[in-house]
Amino acid sequence: MRKIVHKWFWVWNFDKEEKWLNEMAAKGLALTSVGFRRYEFEDCTPGEYKICLEFLENKFREAENTKYIEFLEETGAEHVGTFLRWAYFRKKGEGEFKLFSDNTSKIKHLTRIIAFIALIAGVNFYIGCYNLFLYFSWGNAISLLGVLNLLVAAFSGVGLIRLFRKRKKLKSEQQIFE
Repeated sequence: MRKIVHKWFWVWNFDKEEKWLNEMAAKGLALTSVGFRRYEFEDCTPGEYKICLEFLENKFREAENTKYIEFLEETGAEHVGTFLRWAYFRKKGEGEFKLFSDNTSKIKHLTRIIAFIALIAGVNFYIGCYNLFLYFSWGNAISLLGVLNLLVAAFSGVGLIRLFRKRKKLKSEQQIFE
């Protein structure tokens, strides 16, 4: 039986999304497809799959990502789908399934996400300020769009702070073990 669930996760809460997907798999619902706020599941044996997410370095269609996904599939992981630059993988088995085995790779992953969110925040902040400038200087009616852009920039800023904290914690743990 197929089940479709619509659920929202902020980009910086990817670990919560991964945890939720693994909880669904533990209940006997295997992820089969992903989209914007859309997750499709099918029945499976409870705990049959482990799910991992990764924010890819490049756009999905680029050759490096395709080779990387093929490499992961050779290790037994199954590429479930991709949304924007997020790749979703599942793997059968009882053991752990992790894409990042050390703090260095986790830090690089967080840095990619931080750069992406910083770009979104910066663009929205610029557009928001520009629209508000037009509104106040010319009386243009685009001020609502400017406010929305500034809200997106503010939410993105909150996410950036959370990701910076996670990365800082990983860096401090890495220095302890070096």
